[in-house]
Amino acid sequence: MLDETLIAIADPTRRAILSRLAQGEARVTDVARPFAISLNSVSKHIRMLERAKLVRRRIEGREHFLALTPAPLDEAADWIAEQKTLWAWRLGELEKALKDG
Repeated sequence: MLDETLIAIADPTRRAILSRLAQGEARVTDVARPFAISLNSVSKHIRMLERAKLVRRRIEGREHFLALTPAPLDEAADWIAEQKTLWAWRLGELEKALKDG
């Protein structure tokens, strides 16, 4: 799931969609409005976010509503924090070795 999350957030349009949804649930047409691309193109971005489990869709009549599901972002943030800690330690060890060498 981490791979799907990282791929999904790699695109600026998808990140903008997530930023909008962080403010609360919204209709697909409202989410698409600020973008200078077709509704079909925005829908493709939304589907990728749904596959990554970052967005959930609720259908009410003809309206489709989207909401952010932040758990995958939390998982990615945890992984990044682990990597940061690991690499900080490794670089610290390298620095020590270079100073001692």
